[in-house]
Amino acid sequence: MGLDRTLPHADVLFMTPPSTPPSRPPADPTRGVITLPNPQSLTTSIRATAQVFEDPQSVALLARIRQIAPSEANVLIIGETGTGKELVARHVHALSQRQGRPFVAVNCGAFSENLVESELFGHEKGAFTGAFDAKPGWFEAANGGTLFLDEIGDLPLHIQVKLLRVLQEREVVRLGARKAIPINVRLIAATNVRLEEAVAAGNFREDLYYRLRVALLTLPALRDRPGDIIPLAHYFIDEYRRRLGYQRVSLQADSEAKLLSHAWPGNIRELENIIHHALLICKDNLVRQEDIHLPLSWPLAPRASAPATTADPCSGEPQERLRSALQGLFQLQHEHLYDWIEETVIRAAYDYCHRNQVQAARMLGVSRNVMRSRLIKIGAISALK
Repeated sequence: MGLDRTLPHADVLFMTPPSTPPSRPPADPTRGVITLPNPQSLTTSIRATAQVFEDPQSVALLARIRQIAPSEANVLIIGETGTGKELVARHVHALSQRQGRPFVAVNCGAFSENLVESELFGHEKGAFTGAFDAKPGWFEAANGGTLFLDEIGDLPLHIQVKLLRVLQEREVVRLGARKAIPINVRLIAATNVRLEEAVAAGNFREDLYYRLRVALLTLPALRDRPGDIIPLAHYFIDEYRRRLGYQRVSLQADSEAKLLSHAWPGNIRELENIIHHALLICKDNLVRQEDIHLPLSWPLAPRASAPATTADPCSGEPQERLRSALQGLFQLQHEHLYDWIEETVIRAAYDYCHRNQVQAARMLGVSRNVMRSRLIKIGAISALK
């Protein structure tokens, strides 16, 4: 169901600079690595299982986390998929006054629209067909602690209204109930889409948006913090070496250069998978350049020594072809050209993702609600679907 009910605080580890073996040395007050509990069980997840703070941008992020964590303010975390948003949420919880109390992680994109209200707020016996017993929701499960709502942009508008009321009144009303239940929960929300655009499009409530972003944490993509790439690689080498029963494994200098040259569209999770594969095929406990298998379909990022820039997967020849096609369309002077182009993009993305709304929304960088409303508008799906 995409739910994580692990209650203890995040496991906190610290590591030395990449020039020395990552052997769990004493804690450094400014730099470290945080991990998810039981990362071995997340080998097929898209979530990042470790986060380091070596790059200057990450060090600044860690300082901001430490500033806002002791407060009771709601937190909004923004970052691409695989950048470690849940890890940061757990670290905020671990550094707060609620440390040791429940931390409940919920993926809002994992629920169908007819179940999300019951999952979040609970239901009473007989509230709907199949509700044979009363069941508390995730807000009640997190009472006294922290509730982490990932993919908050995927919540339907009618649930956004109820969530706003819960945050204002600090109480929940189960589905089918009349009596409110007081709750004491700190909310941390996360998204990989631009909520401002969803607000402008009418797919996310503006009042809820500002209620959520009392404290804002923006997680840079891995390509924008190259100083974290090699420390993370060493951490994953040490982690998978121990799981595989290997002795010490080294990373060649040319292998490090290859890792630094990649754009990392999948961020930390992609790096972990590539290191895992490299350890499976490497020989003589040495990870060579040929053991690092990078996807060929993504452009390379600049070297770490160069100023960090955001890699654009649409730059170069594909972008020029698109520009030429648009110029040809402009000459036709179509009356509703923008709507026609938008419909073409939406349909193409939807078909490319095998008619999966969530995947198509992620690929285009919009929320599922935006994707759904566009698909309904162009008649690709029914409003009742």
